Amino acid sequence: MATAHSRAAARLMISPAVLLLLGWMIIPLSMTIYFSFLSYNLLMPGMEQFIGFTNYEYFLTDPAFFAALTNTLLLVGGVLVITIVGGTLLALLLDQPFWGQGIVRILVIAPFFVMPTVSALVWKNMFMNPVNGLFAYLAKALGLQPFDFLAHAPLASIILIVAWQWLPFATLILLTALQSLDQEQLEASEMDGANFLNRFVYIVLPHMSRAITVVILIQTIFLLSVFAEILVTTNGGPGTSSTNITYLVYAQSLLQFDVGGGSAGGIVAVILANIVAVFLMRMIGKNLEA
Repeated sequence: MATAHSRAAARLMISPAVLLLLGWMIIPLSMTIYFSFLSYNLLMPGMEQFIGFTNYEYFLTDPAFFAALTNTLLLVGGVLVITIVGGTLLALLLDQPFWGQGIVRILVIAPFFVMPTVSALVWKNMFMNPVNGLFAYLAKALGLQPFDFLAHAPLASIILIVAWQWLPFATLILLTALQSLDQEQLEASEMDGANFLNRFVYIVLPHMSRAITVVILIQTIFLLSVFAEILVTTNGGPGTSSTNITYLVYAQSLLQFDVGGGSAGGIVAVILANIVAVFLMRMIGKNLEA
């Protein structure tokens, strides 16, 4: 009886937070769904009318949507490859004892705490500027022509910027997993004649597989909504070469003032993100069971 009263009291005390969270999520989502069925343009107030699924049809048949979807997948895939490979290499390096190890770890993790807008501005003006940037200076020093990264390779440049931000996160998770590896197992395999590559492939990598899966899951959820880096550096251009779905929804809603079309795009983005999240959750569940 006492246990039932305790559970009821616990549910009563936690209910305000749950209701606030549900309201915080459900109310904006419900309004977005409602607006997605309207012809609603901010430049024509009072002219809203119900048009059904026309906004969805327009958004899904827009050539910019397929370009944005492709760019979104390339952005997520490119960043994941760089962060997983680079994070694994950095984790292996930081796991070795050397002088100043603590300082190096802090420096490696530091980019993760820089705001996306700030890091994008730094990369745009200090590194990738074709006139005064560091890369242009190095190219001139080597007798080469400076390359305008953001104009000629916009998506690759954004992938590099975002990967630089997320590399510390992957390194931290993978380093934690690496440090939990039983050293006696490595020593035994070394005594049996296994070289570094064999130890890494057959012992270290399988041990880190769960951590790698977690990194992929968390990063993918956040990478699907990359926005600040694109807005600050390329504005989705040239053309739609660096536009992802998030930026396309922003352009539809706030640049073209089409709230109905932008809302439909937002719902499509939410559906796609949930499909990816469910797929990744099943993948991580199978990995944990194995």
